[in-house]
Amino acid sequence: MQSFEIDKSDLLRVKAALEGDDATLQEVLQQYHSSEIAIIFEKLEPEERERIINILPTDEASSVISEMDEEHHPAELLVNLTPEKRSEIVEELDYDDATDLISQLDEEDQKEILDDIDQEDATNIRALLSYDEDTAGGLMNTELIKVNINHTKNEALEEIISQSEEMEEFYTLYAVNDDDELVGILSIKDLIKAKKQVRVEELVNKDFVYVKADLDQEEVAKLISQYNITSIPVVNDGMKLLGRITVDDIIDVMEEENTEDILKISGVSEDEELAGGWRDAVKSRLPWLVINLATAFLAASVIRAYDDTLDKLPIIKAYITIIAGMGGNAATQALAVTVRRISLSNLNDKQAYVTVTKEFLVGLTNGAVNGIIVSMVAVWYDANPLLGLVLFFAMTGNVIVAALTGATVPMLLKRVGIDPAVASSIIITTFTDCIGFLLPLWLATKLLL
Repeated sequence: MQSFEIDKSDLLRVKAALEGDDATLQEVLQQYHSSEIAIIFEKLEPEERERIINILPTDEASSVISEMDEEHHPAELLVNLTPEKRSEIVEELDYDDATDLISQLDEEDQKEILDDIDQEDATNIRALLSYDEDTAGGLMNTELIKVNINHTKNEALEEIISQSEEMEEFYTLYAVNDDDELVGILSIKDLIKAKKQVRVEELVNKDFVYVKADLDQEEVAKLISQYNITSIPVVNDGMKLLGRITVDDIIDVMEEENTEDILKISGVSEDEELAGGWRDAVKSRLPWLVINLATAFLAASVIRAYDDTLDKLPIIKAYITIIAGMGGNAATQALAVTVRRISLSNLNDKQAYVTVTKEFLVGLTNGAVNGIIVSMVAVWYDANPLLGLVLFFAMTGNVIVAALTGATVPMLLKRVGIDPAVASSIIITTFTDCIGFLLPLWLATKLLL
């Protein structure tokens, strides 16, 4: 099955159905999966979304809303529904998905929704709302299956059947003691194969991975990836089982974190919505551009310091922009790789040394190759071998500086507690521009004048 991408024909088909009666619209919607309807929603007006949600069965309507991107404000769609329909949808959602939606609303709307739904559901959602949304507690689902270690196989199977009635799916069974403390993980396969009177304690794997509720979601993602597990339990300081985080939630986290890093490296605030308007984009990006402008004046001051050289050797003007630009590209490459390394694991001193050494060698090689090319152009086009030598050393030196700053700056910022994805690009741009202008001008002054 291929991934769904909305095209004009899909949109026209749904739009045409919206002009007809509910039966016609339902017939068209049946051709699409709930995740596909969520994508189509991106191109529909709010009132059109509401009509579709109202005619969909509750289970499908809840799936559509949970699949919608946060930037398209699914919570607002939820608020605009009738109290009855809204309550049915919230009660159908997994607790973690319901919490994500309700957390996007103001306190008054949150209270109204929670007061209308089943008391047990409301209690679980309120508990999840108390955790920071970027932590394991904010990510977890409290719906899980746990069995007592003192139960026999048959008793455990009865518990599993009873607890799983309201659950769509589950990956792992959790074994707890009489104090409800998590003591291990239970394999469904081992339980089914076991003899009737075998106690759960004999089947439990006590060597398992777990997380505390306040752990950052990015660290949770790393653990699930590192240990190749489909879910991970969340516990409090007393090892009481609070919930579970499943791999489908982690996929969303990884996409969110990667998007955030890309935006930061580009000097765009993580608060900017990709589908937002131009005013929001200006508000998000302008401060970073102003900071870049300030650092650009520093690079311009380098050129001002060599006015005499530029007057006497005007040909150098054409080459300094090339050298500075190549340095910027090389720095961006090193920065992207280093930030990704940092996001995957906290580099120790040895790993940091290996990273810097590698980038130095890469910068030296790439700089020398490009230096040879630009020097050959100077010799052939300008008939000036000494100018070619100046450009070779300037290009090689600037690319080395670019590679080193691209590798070291984010690691140093991380060490002092500053997000490397946010601040690195400005610092590195300043370095590569200044060195890119300084090296050729200084060398030209010393060797050609």
